[in-house]
Amino acid sequence: MEKKYKKIADVVFTIAVLCLAFIISLFIQFYLGVDSLAPAVFMLAVFFISVCTEGIYYGIVASLAGVLIFNYAFRIPYFIFNLKIADNMVSAVIMLAMTSMSSFLASKLKQHEKMKAESEKEKMRANLLRAVSHDLRTPLTTIYGSGSAIVEKFDYMSKEQILQLAGGICEDAQWLTGMVENLLSITRIDNDGIKIKKTPIVLEELIDTVLMRFKKRYPNQNIFIDIPDDFVSIPMDAVLIEQVIVNILENAVQHAEGMTELKLKVFVVGSKAIFEITDNGCGIEKDLLPHIFSGYYERKDTPVDYQKRSMSIGLSVCASIIKAHDGSITAENRKEGGSCFRFSLDMETEENE
Repeated sequence: MEKKYKKIADVVFTIAVLCLAFIISLFIQFYLGVDSLAPAVFMLAVFFISVCTEGIYYGIVASLAGVLIFNYAFRIPYFIFNLKIADNMVSAVIMLAMTSMSSFLASKLKQHEKMKAESEKEKMRANLLRAVSHDLRTPLTTIYGSGSAIVEKFDYMSKEQILQLAGGICEDAQWLTGMVENLLSITRIDNDGIKIKKTPIVLEELIDTVLMRFKKRYPNQNIFIDIPDDFVSIPMDAVLIEQVIVNILENAVQHAEGMTELKLKVFVVGSKAIFEITDNGCGIEKDLLPHIFSGYYERKDTPVDYQKRSMSIGLSVCASIIKAHDGSITAENRKEGGSCFRFSLDMETEENE
């Protein structure tokens, strides 16, 4: 259905641009007395149509229509088709060649942009898969080893030893759950072709859901919440944005050593809602900061355990989700200590409501 509407929109757009080019050319030639600019106007119109419509066909049709309109309305004798005159025939052929070439170049430009976007997406997916395939082995091996030890040596182990191994299994299982949720989020975006279906979500309800989900995993971690008192509604995919906020909060709990304060602040600036998650922990390493949203980062000088390497994976998921929402996300170290993650989403406007 969307493709059908897009085709109709492209047809209407093509006709509208050609009509506008015709009117502008009429004004220039018959009111300003300049009779040499009509071809340039129609070439610009064809190029604009080729850039703004899907496929090369609209540009080709527009170039043919432009040649016919030019010959009919802007060549002597005016408002009569006459290709028998050599001058008119040569002008028509040259204009058709030039408009067709501009249409082809515009289509190539769009194709290049699409290939570039697809290449970036494939690079992100490859980085995630490489990181995940490496990181999943360690917790699975730990779970298997701890479980086997309990089963095989249960009679020879103290209660404290069993509880310690069981606690390790729970921690690793919890980490795997978070990893699977991140992978599902990425899959959801890929399946939708990076097109998110947004629905207006009340900010207060979103934050309540995030806190309930976060508290199940970290019941002892306090979060200071600062949101506007006014009613705020934001178009989004609520499940994915929840995943973003939870990922960043979990990142602070797991990696912000020495943290005593965790804060989630939301405020409105113009037509955007700004989300800030800050902590007063150790901050982000300088060499990691430029790669923090890349999906894969590994220090060459020291081994990094899977818990810490997973930080880049989870934050890469955040970046992908925010990008799919046409928003922006940044990370920085605070002057007073700790880190600040900030992302923005477009607000619902009164016109949309």
